Amino acid sequence: MTTHPSTTGQGVGPLLRAWREQRKVSQLELALRADSSARHISFVETGRSRPSEEMVLRLAEHLDVPMRERNALLLAAGYAPRYPETPLDDPALGALRAGIERLISGYEPYPALVVDALYNVVAANRGIMTLVDGVCESLLEPPLNAMRLALHPRGLAPRIRNLRAWRGHLLEQMERQIALHRSEPLRALYEEVAAYAVPDADPAKEPSEPVPYFALPLRIEHEGRTLSFISSISTFNTPMDVTVAELAIETLLPADPATVKHLQSLMP
Repeated sequence: MTTHPSTTGQGVGPLLRAWREQRKVSQLELALRADSSARHISFVETGRSRPSEEMVLRLAEHLDVPMRERNALLLAAGYAPRYPETPLDDPALGALRAGIERLISGYEPYPALVVDALYNVVAANRGIMTLVDGVCESLLEPPLNAMRLALHPRGLAPRIRNLRAWRGHLLEQMERQIALHRSEPLRALYEEVAAYAVPDADPAKEPSEPVPYFALPLRIEHEGRTLSFISSISTFNTPMDVTVAELAIETLLPADPATVKHLQSLMP
């Protein structure tokens, strides 16, 4: 089990208080949610009372603490971690891997990929590989990172026709994840990709009139055409493993008939 850097060496009380304050929940409100008392919550946060294992998990649930950090809270309170962190290549997750591969393969010819908590790509279908064809080889070396691939000046960034809007969307997404998970590695990745130079937009390649999309599209150039996609992200419901809890499946839905036609022409 790998403990989050920000939780190392701290007692469970200060950690719970930090999560409560981040979630903007008062001691009284948390006590009501967790069927406890504000006095007990105060005693736990100041170290005057040691919470039971059940109480740690109950408070973590009501504070929406991610699974990895719930293990860290248990360790800080003197208990064993509750949730395993099984490597994705472990035989125990064979059925999961097979299911993921069937899912994203069945989505072809449209792009789909699976990323972990640091946006490292753990699976991708042929639709994704078609889009990234021709980018800098160093960006395609393992571990392939979706954020670096999208925003690096030698990655997909020069091909993205609405780069500033899409870049803003991706950075906001990372900011929300940092606030949720308080992950230093994720913050380091954010600072790296946010510092990438932004290629100048080519007005000639933008549509003369705005297209009425129902969500912010990814508009990307491929073989002289501009393809439009709407991104959808799915996660696993009620996971019991840290690795599974941190996986996200992203599918790119074609946003116009021209994109559908072009992608269907690329694959038999």
